[in-house]
Amino acid sequence: ERERELAVTMEMSLLYIGVDIGTQGAKAVVYDPRTKEVVARGGATYGLVTDPKRPGLAEQDPDVWIQGGKEAIKEAVASVSDRKRIACIGVSGQQHGLVVLDENKRVLRRAKLWCDSESNAEAKELSSTYGLEIGPSFTASKVLWLKRNEPETWAKCKHVLLPHDYFNYWLTGRLVAEASDASGTGYYDIVERCWSKSKMAAVDPNLCDYVPPLIGPNDIVGNLLSEVADILGLHQGVTVSPGGGDNAMSALAVGAVSDGTAVISLGTSGTLFGCSSRPVFDKEGIICAFCDATGKYLPLICTLNCTEVPQDVRKGTELGLDEITAAAASHPAGCEGVNYIPYLRGERTPNWPHASGALVGLRQGMLGNPGLLYRAALEGVTYSLLAGVNQMKSYGVSNLENIRLVGGGAKNPLWVEIIASSFGVPVSLPEETETAALGAALQAAAVQSKAKDIGDFVSEHAAFKSVVQPKREDAALYQAAFERHDSLSKAIFG
Repeated sequence: ERERELAVTMEMSLLYIGVDIGTQGAKAVVYDPRTKEVVARGGATYGLVTDPKRPGLAEQDPDVWIQGGKEAIKEAVASVSDRKRIACIGVSGQQHGLVVLDENKRVLRRAKLWCDSESNAEAKELSSTYGLEIGPSFTASKVLWLKRNEPETWAKCKHVLLPHDYFNYWLTGRLVAEASDASGTGYYDIVERCWSKSKMAAVDPNLCDYVPPLIGPNDIVGNLLSEVADILGLHQGVTVSPGGGDNAMSALAVGAVSDGTAVISLGTSGTLFGCSSRPVFDKEGIICAFCDATGKYLPLICTLNCTEVPQDVRKGTELGLDEITAAAASHPAGCEGVNYIPYLRGERTPNWPHASGALVGLRQGMLGNPGLLYRAALEGVTYSLLAGVNQMKSYGVSNLENIRLVGGGAKNPLWVEIIASSFGVPVSLPEETETAALGAALQAAAVQSKAKDIGDFVSEHAAFKSVVQPKREDAALYQAAFERHDSLSKAIFG
């Protein structure tokens, strides 16, 4: 009995690293499951390669990820007094990026990123072939682009990876993939949870030989290579969990692991994703049919217009953020009949690239009222996300019961209140802002400790600084405003 208690104590005192290999930088956290705290953190920034002569180009050298990840991890572990406590590392990564290696597993060219749109023509062609709309962000289109535009590079290719797969390879020397990230390639079968031979054959007959074997959500990739352990200042006994796409890792961090729980990220774009027990098949491609990191599914929608819309209103005034938010809060829900259709950059949810912004319902004196316009912008962006949720429901996704809110926009208390009341469900604000890195650390802890259910494990560690309840008395006003938003959007741009 004493030995068992000692073993439990040792297990509880272990630490876990989560590292997020993002587009603009790498972030690392060290998590202590015993105290349920992030005890150390580190970060590094890097840029991406663009070219004004090639407006769709967005690339990064994979070595940038290795250097950034190394720097972030080393900074995080520098403040850990007993590094022998560190047991496992989990890696979160930006999705969709194309990494190609030769027969010696050397990088052949810069990685084409999720935001690279040079493969737009290939995406349209594959969409027709698949009978399913995929955008140029999906890896399949990038592979076809590479094959056609750089045949000499493609001829040398023997391995096709995603960004987090490549970082796992650097850590362990093992080439593997997992469902949450693989489901963003365009050639993964989300129902059978395997690579789709037919979809890969439509890109290239050899692609099925180039993709790595798949591992499950509870599997270990391997141990740190001795030289990598030395570089990071860790012991070689440290293992590496499967990791996953950044949204799937964020879902773990905030406990979005059961039906009815969704995550909304308010950034330059608005992203909404949630756990689902059943897959979603949207042939129009508005809802991305991703897998999560627990063995379930993670349908996702993305709107092009989010935090920039209210920022655009504020820039036209001399008011600070707190001032204009206070002014907006003085106006009632529904903005007295004013609707701001927020499609300043066109829109992909719904798929209206031709759309623009529109203000409807103005009365005399309203155009010079910055508080009213700012609130209308906040509401308009919220209604776009709500329309996406309703579309998910039409495909059988469970009714929404609660929301986890992350991203820069989550710092605005009025916006949080608007989202809670418009959606009619409680909104929880996570303690930790680096949710992708934290989710990777939690996965590492769950896998290393041999947790039977990763979802149950991470749910016990989800921490929130506050929960905002919907204002039931405003429900009718928000519902009427949303219905106006929906009908006006379709009438003007549909």
